Amino acid sequence: MPHAATLPKTFDPELTPGARNAIHVCLRLQMHERMTIIADNACAEIAAALVAEVKQTGAAYDVFILEEYGPRPHRDMPAAILAHLAQSQVSIYACQTQTGELRTRMQMMDVINPRKIRHGHMVNINRQIMLEGMRADFLAIDALSQKLIEKCRRAQRVTCKTAAGTDYVAELSQSLKWVKTSGLISPEKWGNLPGGEIFTSPFNSNGRFVVDGVVGDYLCQKYGDIAATPLTIDIKDNRIAGLACANQELLREFDAYCHTDENSNRVGEFAIGTNLACTHIIGHILQDEKLPGIHIAFGHPYSEHTGQPWKSTTHIDCVGRNFDIWLDDEQVMAKGKFLI
Repeated sequence: MPHAATLPKTFDPELTPGARNAIHVCLRLQMHERMTIIADNACAEIAAALVAEVKQTGAAYDVFILEEYGPRPHRDMPAAILAHLAQSQVSIYACQTQTGELRTRMQMMDVINPRKIRHGHMVNINRQIMLEGMRADFLAIDALSQKLIEKCRRAQRVTCKTAAGTDYVAELSQSLKWVKTSGLISPEKWGNLPGGEIFTSPFNSNGRFVVDGVVGDYLCQKYGDIAATPLTIDIKDNRIAGLACANQELLREFDAYCHTDENSNRVGEFAIGTNLACTHIIGHILQDEKLPGIHIAFGHPYSEHTGQPWKSTTHIDCVGRNFDIWLDDEQVMAKGKFLI
């Protein structure tokens, strides 16, 4: 295990409950399996906590630190990491995002998806998330997510409203699948950790979506909680028709991101967060998108799971606060609280 020696010799014991959840509850690592942990210097302490739990299972593992393979951002995921990943049954990616590295994560998924590797995606994981979202009761979240997804699969439309100005309707199609990523990760679908959401790709959508929580990818690290300067997105026929924001720099960066390719301004994901341990926006997309409520993403629609026929090289999430949600005519959330 040549890379494990680069990890800290000790770590904050407060990280242990979240690490235990990741390895034993969410990924259910078994002694006969092989695991790959991909981390970076910023997440090395969390990786050390994860390794301590892996050791308890007796499973074979290796740890790869991205900075050991050259300066970041990397254009491509290092071949040695992909080769090890291809031989594993379980994996975790625990790294801070850097501009231009989405390609490397997509290359990783090109290995994970066809091999049905149980993968925990911990992008931008930090101590706060380990102490909050990662300490959730993922069995309870799975039960809630299952109840909600069964209702969503029967619905034809979802209506979303907020006091901040969101008034948005997503039209659903039976040909586009709903996916549950509750934190209990199966070979059929990798999942973010902490988990707690259900998602699909909308057949069509229209209206106004006010982002008064966070935006995703590297913009989240830069701008954090944008409640003071919300981003207003007008959507027509599933594409961005207009943008407004008092923060002109954020507005320019978001607009440029959504013009990367022909589908970067297209709503690819429509999701409902279900992690009941997430009670407030913290300024980190990994946890904030699991907050009970709605988030949408422009760009890649996870076509390999939703069945959407188009693709994109980008994917940026947009999270709001305090939603009222209706599935057809049934209200399932009021002011951010589930009614089911």
